[in-house]
Amino acid sequence: MQDNQPVASSETVRWRRPAVLVVGAAEPEVHPWLRAAGHDTRAVPDVAAASGALRETPADLVIADRASGRVDAAAVSRALRDDPHLGEAWLLAITSRSQSASALAAGADDYLNRPFSRAELLARAQNGLRSVRQRANDAMLRSLMVSVPGAIYRSAWHAGHTLELITEEIERISGYPPASFIDSSKRTLVSIIHPDDRERVLSAVGEATYERPWVLEYRIVRADGEVRWVLDRGQLVPGAGGQRWMDGAIFDVTDRKAAEEALRRREVEQARTEELRASRSRIVEAADAARKRIERDLHDGAQQRLVALGLEVRLARKRVADDPAAAAPFLDHLANELAGASAELRELARGIHPAVLTERGLGPAIEALAARAPVPVEVVGVPEDRLPPVAEATAYFTVAEALTNVAKYARADNAVVRFARQEATMVVEVRDDGVGGASAGAGSGLSGLADRVGALEGRLSVESPPGHGTLVRAEVPLSAVSPGP
Repeated sequence: MQDNQPVASSETVRWRRPAVLVVGAAEPEVHPWLRAAGHDTRAVPDVAAASGALRETPADLVIADRASGRVDAAAVSRALRDDPHLGEAWLLAITSRSQSASALAAGADDYLNRPFSRAELLARAQNGLRSVRQRANDAMLRSLMVSVPGAIYRSAWHAGHTLELITEEIERISGYPPASFIDSSKRTLVSIIHPDDRERVLSAVGEATYERPWVLEYRIVRADGEVRWVLDRGQLVPGAGGQRWMDGAIFDVTDRKAAEEALRRREVEQARTEELRASRSRIVEAADAARKRIERDLHDGAQQRLVALGLEVRLARKRVADDPAAAAPFLDHLANELAGASAELRELARGIHPAVLTERGLGPAIEALAARAPVPVEVVGVPEDRLPPVAEATAYFTVAEALTNVAKYARADNAVVRFARQEATMVVEVRDDGVGGASAGAGSGLSGLADRVGALEGRLSVESPPGHGTLVRAEVPLSAVSPGP
């Protein structure tokens, strides 16, 4: 805690100017002295007029002197005290020395003996007004302590955080009765703070100053073990002899925190939904582009070749009919063309879905990728059992895309492909020792791969610090895909 001493400052609470009522035949200078001191002062001649004035406008200080008809200050004080309109006003009687005790017995709060000076009058008036203000403050504090929906407290920082005051609301918040906190070194507000939050709270309060209050949110553990969230608003207050107090209020904000958490989850879920929608849109666009590419490759390649072969078959038929001996070489040529077309179709199909993956499984398909890579590739932990086809395809294309990037951009000397099972998730990692700097941003092959993995409710991450190689990691939840046949 900062050892700053409090500095003088103006009151933060503003009050109206106090009202003063002078009753009776007081010395003529009383009224102007009070007005000159800044008091809002009225004067009436007797008790009856005082009752009407108090009914019209309440007073904070009433100064009672002898009234007409030989009514002394004690009698005036008694009549005013019996008047319900006096309320909480401070009653100051101006008397002779012999009547001081009578005035107090009649209900006066204080007295001023004749003769008196201006300073004596103003001092007694100020003391009375201060007492009235204290009464009002005490009444307001009691009202607030009952009506505020939080536990108001005073904690002794200088005495191990023991509590000198705590309101009944603490029992609703913490489950502990307020009496168990008072003057207890065992049960303090610190003792009910959640262990994981205690150090943070003590550090924040320890840095408080007299000028700067604290506002903290932390968890407490109730008497029944339930964890609740509270808002703590406090202020450091100096005391005599170096004592330091912490005055504040604690409010249960568990419902608000739960609502905020629910809102946060909805926002996260909405963001995920939007990303999934965008991912699916990219997948559809990629599929459309792939179909167009296949259509173009078929049209420009195998389709043209097969159309030409159809024409040559008709020529071969005519040659067989006209010159069978000359037709044999031409038929051999047709056989070679058919074999080439077949190979071209197989190569095209390999780009759509590798036959070795369908026929022999993930291990041989990954080994084939590693064998075609331009750098040495170590393959570790490939599952021996067949996995759901979608999971196998996702793993295959993860490795294929990563090794393609190694060949194109990484300038690596080695790469490692590693598989692992973590409960119901298959993890695929491809690590190289190249130049790094890879990104899964929009437009890259890794972006499309992230969409493929995300469509299975998985996650793709890329770690590629410049100069330290690249790690592509895909987590594919096997429970999110349909089992194979």
